[in-house]
Amino acid sequence: MLLNLAQWLQSISPDFGSFRVFQYLTFRAVMAAMTALLIGLVAGPFVIRRLVSLKIGQPIREYAMQTHLSKSGTPTMGGVLILLSIAIATLLWADLSNRFVWIVLLVTLGFGAIGWADDWRKVVHKDPEGMRSREKYFWQSVVGLVAALYLVFSISESSNLRVLELFFSWVQSGFDVNLPPKAGLLVPFVKEVSYPLGVFGFVILTYLVIVGSSNAVNLTDGLDGLAIMPVVMVGSALGVFAYVTGSSVYSKYLLFPHIPGSGELLIFCAALAGAGLAFLWFNTHPAQVFMGDVGALALGAALGTIAVIVRQEIVLAIMGGIFVVEALSVMLQVVYFKYTKKRYGTGRRILKMAPLHHHFEKSGWKETQVVVRFWIITMLLCLVGLSTLKLR
Repeated sequence: MLLNLAQWLQSISPDFGSFRVFQYLTFRAVMAAMTALLIGLVAGPFVIRRLVSLKIGQPIREYAMQTHLSKSGTPTMGGVLILLSIAIATLLWADLSNRFVWIVLLVTLGFGAIGWADDWRKVVHKDPEGMRSREKYFWQSVVGLVAALYLVFSISESSNLRVLELFFSWVQSGFDVNLPPKAGLLVPFVKEVSYPLGVFGFVILTYLVIVGSSNAVNLTDGLDGLAIMPVVMVGSALGVFAYVTGSSVYSKYLLFPHIPGSGELLIFCAALAGAGLAFLWFNTHPAQVFMGDVGALALGAALGTIAVIVRQEIVLAIMGGIFVVEALSVMLQVVYFKYTKKRYGTGRRILKMAPLHHHFEKSGWKETQVVVRFWIITMLLCLVGLSTLKLR
């Protein structure tokens, strides 16, 4: 919005030449981060008081850690603060004609709406389980598939008009069209290796990345500050990849596919980082507010969508290794328990408790130890992911 205003003022009079600074992506990214951070810090106390007055407190499951029972009643749905900060900062500082900014915003808010409905059932209906898994998965699938169908053609072309032309060409050809190499699966640490996916392969991969990362972040959000800091770090790293793929110069030099318009996602990533740090101010142990599904599902989906646009799905799995391991720990625990119950009559467990962070708590780690150590691991994994920029 401010970029369009600056361009309009420059067109009126040369006296407004100083507004050219708004054309610099890095300047707008810094301002977006600061804007989201300030909005979060200023609005945070009001949002927390409002959630308390509405009695929107987090119900704790009966089978949860005993040390967590004292957290019952802590305000949840704090993810609303994150989403508002991101949305306002992005709309202020991003180029609103950029299609990638809008698709990431819509996916983020779409998954946020699903999380909001889930949290609302938990706090209003006093049901710790919230929305049933099938219903939640259905709506996640709807948003994920719509986003995947748009992105498969959007990444391959440079404008919405060309996207529509490619889509109709795909339909008229009997759902058979060749996508450019940049729409393939890129392998990190290897020069110019791209595995062609085809339209259906791309849609399936994108769907799995978006929905999978959304649920993985949600499963990780079980301790004070555990999920939000890794989200900030991974999101910031993805912003670097967005800046590279959006630049014809840097992408050519670093042997990355050039995706026109993707650089503008740096604004969104910066806003995410600022909003996340503001939320951490109130979410650090002992937490004054919880993110809730409204925040966790939305942020995970945002990371997945950005990774798909900048063609770094594998690197996302590396940098977000904590999210991947947390999700796998739950899946393996459930599968092994059901298998042993069917075979031996009594269910057995691989971990003391899933997700993985609860296993370490059961093993004697303090909550703050688990959180900070997971942060350190994420920082190292992000550095590994960023190293793929040059080590190819």
